[in-house]
Amino acid sequence: MKDLFDKIYKDKGPLGRWASHAEGYFVFPKLEGEIANRMKFQGKDVITWSINDYLGLANHPEVRKVDAEAAAQYGSAYPMGARMMSGHTDLHEQLQNELAEFVNKEAAYLLNFGYQGMVSTVDALVSKNDIIVYDVDAHACIIDGVRLHMGKRFTYKHNDVESLEKNLERATKMAEQTGGGILVISEGVFGMRGEQGKLKEIVALKKKFNFRLFVDDAHGFGTLGATGAGAGEEQGVQDDIDVYFATFAKSMASTGAFIAGDKEIIDYLKYNLRSQMFAKSLQMQLVVGALKRLDMLRTMPELKQNLWKIVNALQSGLKERGFDIGTTQSCVTPVYLKGSIPEAMALVKDLRENYGIFCSIVVYPVIPKGLILLRMIPTATHTLQDVEETLEAFSAIRERLENGTYKRLSASVMAAMGE
Repeated sequence: MKDLFDKIYKDKGPLGRWASHAEGYFVFPKLEGEIANRMKFQGKDVITWSINDYLGLANHPEVRKVDAEAAAQYGSAYPMGARMMSGHTDLHEQLQNELAEFVNKEAAYLLNFGYQGMVSTVDALVSKNDIIVYDVDAHACIIDGVRLHMGKRFTYKHNDVESLEKNLERATKMAEQTGGGILVISEGVFGMRGEQGKLKEIVALKKKFNFRLFVDDAHGFGTLGATGAGAGEEQGVQDDIDVYFATFAKSMASTGAFIAGDKEIIDYLKYNLRSQMFAKSLQMQLVVGALKRLDMLRTMPELKQNLWKIVNALQSGLKERGFDIGTTQSCVTPVYLKGSIPEAMALVKDLRENYGIFCSIVVYPVIPKGLILLRMIPTATHTLQDVEETLEAFSAIRERLENGTYKRLSASVMAAMGE
């Protein structure tokens, strides 16, 4: 019999093996200063492309004022207890009603955290006789929710409608045997690649198959659609999304999330979501702050307009310079380059130290070996000058990657690790 911790001592995992060289710089970095387009990293000014503050609300003076007043009035404890027991208020109800109206649904229910709420919602929607069919590139919170499922589940190839249809055929045969139903899960916007889920095409399959659609629209809420109601509104199929999910952590620059749908469905979920039934209610200061943020989404279209001015300038500039940004259809801006993990580390260090550009780096095992993904999140607070400086920096680092500079610089790292 082995000691439970043997595996921990012997295998740190594909990312953990780089911890001694990466931690504090490439992973778990510390950005300092007020949340903005420019912050400080290790004492140096950098243009930040890694903050999920799409509409620039994190440091908006009106938001800061309301947040401060709510904290002073309610503190950080009120209301105390779970919603079902002692943590329910008129303002929680008001926020739910306004969110439901904003995303064109009958009802909504607040969630304390997006990740936790997504896991619990998946769990509550299905029983052991039901079948889940979900996109293979689904976010980790969806995958963890699916892991709780006691029944069958199938993945379909990313945004591949033909693959989805084949898996729906399999799921239908199985559901006929078990007497269960089918839940299809997609994202409104896939946060790594920036592609919108093919919601319109998925909805069209409802004519052929009997299933319910659950959409995680964390990156679409507030950024897509005529009113900002998300990917469903953008694609004209919001009414056909059976359960709609969004988080406050992106466009709202806060903490919390919500689900929305037909009243009877939401009523069922609020009585069966274990993560909400047995957890403290969302703090009042966050509820009041969310009400303010939602009002700004509704009444200040210039926030989204400013965001897309920057998005379009950045993405068109990258494409004009020959960069591969994949097939993004959202604000998320991926830049794909070819190189090893050590080369990626040398490249990012150069970007930060010599060009003052801070963006997230994604490598294997999140993406295939040999690829480097620099993931950029434009916001309404960025400027065209930020975009121009970034484009110049990216052109420079690509040249150094292609001429072998980073390969030579990374050799010492590999030698130190005995690679």
